[in-house]
Amino acid sequence: MKKDSSSRQSLVWCHWAMVRKKGSLILCGAFLFVAWNALLLLFLWGRPPIGRLGEGGGAEPGAGEAWRAGKGGGASGLAGEVIRLAEEVELELETQKKLLKQIQSHRSLWEQHKDAVKRDAGDTKEKQDKLKEPQQVPQLPILDENKIIQENVQVSVVMSPPTVLNQGKQSDDDKQFAQNKVGLTGPSPQTVIPILVIACDRVTVKRSLDKLIQYRPSVELYPIIVSQDCGHMDTARVIGSYGSQVTHISQPDLSEIPVRPDHRKFQGYYKIARHYRWALNQVFNTFSYSTVVIVEDDLEVAPDFFEYFRALYPILRSDPTLWCISAWNDNGREGLVDPGKPDLLYRTDFFPGLGWMLLKELWAELEPKWPKAFWDDWMRHPQQRKDRSCIRPEISRTMTFGRKGVSLGQFFDQYLRYIKLNTEFVPFTKRDLSYLIGERYDEDFVKEVYSAHLIKVEDLQQAGSLKGSGPFRVQYSSRDGFKVLARNLGVMDDLKSGVPRTGYRGVVSFLSHGRRIYLAPPEGWTKYDTSWS
Repeated sequence: MKKDSSSRQSLVWCHWAMVRKKGSLILCGAFLFVAWNALLLLFLWGRPPIGRLGEGGGAEPGAGEAWRAGKGGGASGLAGEVIRLAEEVELELETQKKLLKQIQSHRSLWEQHKDAVKRDAGDTKEKQDKLKEPQQVPQLPILDENKIIQENVQVSVVMSPPTVLNQGKQSDDDKQFAQNKVGLTGPSPQTVIPILVIACDRVTVKRSLDKLIQYRPSVELYPIIVSQDCGHMDTARVIGSYGSQVTHISQPDLSEIPVRPDHRKFQGYYKIARHYRWALNQVFNTFSYSTVVIVEDDLEVAPDFFEYFRALYPILRSDPTLWCISAWNDNGREGLVDPGKPDLLYRTDFFPGLGWMLLKELWAELEPKWPKAFWDDWMRHPQQRKDRSCIRPEISRTMTFGRKGVSLGQFFDQYLRYIKLNTEFVPFTKRDLSYLIGERYDEDFVKEVYSAHLIKVEDLQQAGSLKGSGPFRVQYSSRDGFKVLARNLGVMDDLKSGVPRTGYRGVVSFLSHGRRIYLAPPEGWTKYDTSWS
């Protein structure tokens, strides 16, 4: 009995000590809270009103006198000071709230990234442990080595919606894929490919985010970062409604940018360039990703958007003659593309944008000289391109639905609204894409273009005058000649630093009346004439 009594007494003492300790912590916390707010009130009491300093030392011209008058203005002055202090305290608290939200959004993204790394490390450790177990060796069936490689590849890269494949005899594509996996162009399943959505004041960003989330095969491998400029609250609420499905970050500098008088109407282009620079620095320097796919808030993506970039990432990584992967075809209108070849890909010397991937190494090259405005045209200058190319599809993997914007609908009504969006899922990670590597592609491309039958544009315009299904070649030899032919054939006729839209080695490929056409310079082409702009 004495023993039980002693035990109870000990428990009571322990409980009392814990309560006393907690009470001390609570009192200490309350004291710190009151002291902090008192200091904040004293600090704010001694500050002039928030605003722009004027000649009198106050918030605006003459505000210094108003401040002094308020200090000694009796009861009404005291009431005004109390109201002003309350407003400034509220403003300070709102600022702290925004900072906490930024920290919370960054923390959630880091946790996602850390979880993915831990999961990968755990999977690797589990596989190594299994390999070390001696009792497992006798149970392994004797299989053909090629089949083992093929099965391992299929398990490691299939992260896309299920596709109906031939379950019987091994197809040529499957054999090529097995070779592709162990060679230069194999996909990298462990690489995290973030999607950066550039947003401003379009509440229709919901349409873009809905499709990205619908088609995203893995939250861990494809984190979505929405970077918002403009401070538009309605758009911020739309983005915030997605919760942990996306990470919402806000460009902090919303000030007007000083520009020369004739560029005031281009203020929006300056702000976009500033936003891109900040957002890309966040992705590469703050979040430390090695690559990113950029889309804007008025783009809708195709069902195989993620599959497309996953498969082409290793090509971009391995080929120094490439500097981007784009989901966009500038001449991708209905009637100009082959609907039966959604898997057809090209190299292009024209920077397309509108859903594009770049590597961290390229950003390290571009960031120090990033332009103040018109960043996309700047990317098309020879000093930036350095004879490097991008990859683009026959049928676009993005479609723009945003007529509203800083460009005031330039090209939208005439071209952009008619771009065909791919609807068929193509399992690119199971295809051999090594044909896109520079030297091999150039040899095959030049042979294909210049072995095509040379015709005149009139032959295409006269129904029934052409024999065969093509391909055919239409030749231009001057800037004006190109523009006339392009307009007659229905493709975009503008050039940037001498490069036509979608052009590769000066050649523009498209369909006309169901036949493949190459609008091409004379054979023996060597370089672009930058005066053709």
